[in-house]
Amino acid sequence: MGMSFKRVMVLLLLMFSSFISLSGVAWASAGSELGYLLPLWSVLPFVGMLLSIAIWPLVNSHWWEHNMWKVSVFWSLVFFIPFLIAYGSRIAFFHALEVYLLDYLPFIILLFGLFVVSGGIILRGTLQGKPAVNVLLLLVGTALASWIGTTGASMLLIRPVIRANEWRRYKAHIIIFFIFLVSNIGGSLTPVGDPPLFLGYLRGVPFFWTMKLIVPMGFNVIILLSLYYFLDSYFYRKEDVPELKAGRDPLRVEGLQNLIYLGIIVGAVILSGILAKNPAFADQKTGALYGITLYRHGEEAVVLPYTNIIRDLAILLAAFLSWKTTPMVIRKDNRFTWGPIKEVATLFAGIFMTMIPALAILHARGAELGLTHPAQFFWATGALSSFLDNAPTYLVFLTTATSLGAATGVPTTLGIIAPKMLMAISCGAVFMGANTYIGNAPNFMVRSIAEENAIRMPSFFGYMAWSVGILIPLFILDTLIFFR
Repeated sequence: MGMSFKRVMVLLLLMFSSFISLSGVAWASAGSELGYLLPLWSVLPFVGMLLSIAIWPLVNSHWWEHNMWKVSVFWSLVFFIPFLIAYGSRIAFFHALEVYLLDYLPFIILLFGLFVVSGGIILRGTLQGKPAVNVLLLLVGTALASWIGTTGASMLLIRPVIRANEWRRYKAHIIIFFIFLVSNIGGSLTPVGDPPLFLGYLRGVPFFWTMKLIVPMGFNVIILLSLYYFLDSYFYRKEDVPELKAGRDPLRVEGLQNLIYLGIIVGAVILSGILAKNPAFADQKTGALYGITLYRHGEEAVVLPYTNIIRDLAILLAAFLSWKTTPMVIRKDNRFTWGPIKEVATLFAGIFMTMIPALAILHARGAELGLTHPAQFFWATGALSSFLDNAPTYLVFLTTATSLGAATGVPTTLGIIAPKMLMAISCGAVFMGANTYIGNAPNFMVRSIAEENAIRMPSFFGYMAWSVGILIPLFILDTLIFFR
């Protein structure tokens, strides 16, 4: 990594010496929340991880391709080793097991299942990537996202979009708008659409309450699709458009059995939410899920919920059936390889580990931000959801908003929240996941699949230039219209 062993050890020792100065406080306050004990600069390994993702591919893409796992391990250890020494093995392993077994593992299993199943569906026939055709594909994907999830819609539609535009030279903007719409904003209307909304449903937000987001979602979709059409028309005029062969090959879908497996995956996610409201699977007073206790630290325990086990086994079964029943020629024609899922699994292993202090601090101190207005909740939730896991970020601000003492509004297990506050938090978490490649689960996967198909995507900061130039002005309009 261009860094000697000696320098690595110096860095680790510096972080350890800083952590150890606080360890007495930690041991003396064992019952205190970790977020109050960790210093703000403990998020530096997370920042280092993000900067590595942003910069290394620009400096040496070949080296990055073969050594990204070393970078992921390095930043994980830069955080974990000092954390382990300063706070003790019980606290350190408790949080490591919690984040990997309860957050990272379900995240990767869901992505893996959808990746395998969607890779077994192929759209054949003549489909030329004209601006109007691309708008239709983006619109279909955006509409599907709320019902099969942003990840499901992204994995299902990204290959047809790439195939339709395979002949074009200018196509990175197509994938960028795909991420904006299908991978993020499209998931606004149901709890199945995006993990934050699913978490809200588990906390008592009615299943179809999120349909109220259709107005701000529709506003954003119309503006983005209109902008996309004009931008794509500009690039299309610069292309050498090939002549279509006489007799168009009719469109047809092969691998349709995978739609059944996709239904199994979506059904498993929905079922996990239904079972979480059943007294046989959860304490209805506290919301704590019953399961297998894997590790205990004081009064806290890492419990693998039965709902997670049922859901994840169903997803893995769907992936297995898809792999066994889909002709390999379909996957070959889809240019299916394991590269994208390996890249996402490798990098997010480091992101989830180094994200521990950031999420802990946010959870402990989120209420200290002094937020009282919908616009503030929209931007605070959105800004942090752009870089952190948007599900716990949503929960932190949902908890904060319910503590404001609203007399009427949406009843949840956390308290009553004003509808406008809930709309602001929901839109912030879902919409602004599009601001970066790591803002929402499918973003990075879509980018990886696109690059595997020889589409030169912008760098981490290059993508942010697009999002800042297009999405931020749009979100300012959202603020003025919906969240004043």
